[in-house]
Amino acid sequence: MKRNKTMHSLGRGLLSFFMNAALILFSLTCIFPIIWMGYSSLKEKRAFNADIIGLPKKPSLVNYSRILSNPDYHLSESMLNSVRTTALSIVFIIVFSFVVGYILARVSFRLNRVLYAMFLLGMLIPVHSLLVPIYVVFRNCGISNQWFTLIFPYVSFGLPMGIFLMEGYVKGIPVSLEEAAAIDGSSFSYTMWYIIMPICKPILVTIGIIQVFACWNEFSFALVLIKDVTLQTVPLALTQFRGQFASDYPKQMAAMLITMSPIVILYFAFSKQIIKGMITGAVKE
Repeated sequence: MKRNKTMHSLGRGLLSFFMNAALILFSLTCIFPIIWMGYSSLKEKRAFNADIIGLPKKPSLVNYSRILSNPDYHLSESMLNSVRTTALSIVFIIVFSFVVGYILARVSFRLNRVLYAMFLLGMLIPVHSLLVPIYVVFRNCGISNQWFTLIFPYVSFGLPMGIFLMEGYVKGIPVSLEEAAAIDGSSFSYTMWYIIMPICKPILVTIGIIQVFACWNEFSFALVLIKDVTLQTVPLALTQFRGQFASDYPKQMAAMLITMSPIVILYFAFSKQIIKGMITGAVKE
């Protein structure tokens, strides 16, 4: 009996060891590319081409100084453009997703499910199939190549996912809460903004996280709709470090690390809220 217990505990210990080892190896595969980018950005182009994986023999910040001191790259302007476009897009996506999702979940009218289905169809439409029509419409309306141009497609393509998550989350909130508020004399708008919206903070955080990364890394619409170098976003700015026949990879990695820094800082600053929002948004009690 004791021998069986010993063998069972030994088997569980080995299983736990191998599972932890597999998870550690998987984590290293995710972390190593960032570490590799970090020390590769400290190399000169010739040293990088000679040894891609090896550590730099003479680490130098020359790539960073060249990027930040060269006005032709417009990297600082591109980061400001991305911050402005992303921030405004997130505000509109969160507000519209909350309002539309709440109305679709709580208000009964004839076209309720039809509108909901139309919003869901927005998640099925490939973005690249609409690049040419959107470019033609924006050009004819005179709103292409402006500082606010990218906000329209970012909000439009971010709303379907936001409405889908918000509608499902609001349905999980007991209706009795709103009925009690109505008995106390609360109006529809007051109940929506001051009672339901605070309860929906976890899913709002989840929607914001998803759309921040989507807007910050978006490339297709920025490439088609923005022509002015001073209006380009971060993904467009990174294409300047790629030549026709050769690329300066250390300088490109330095630029990537610089442009990644706001998102990384944002993540670590709000890591607890982000994890709580994603868990609560995924599983409702």
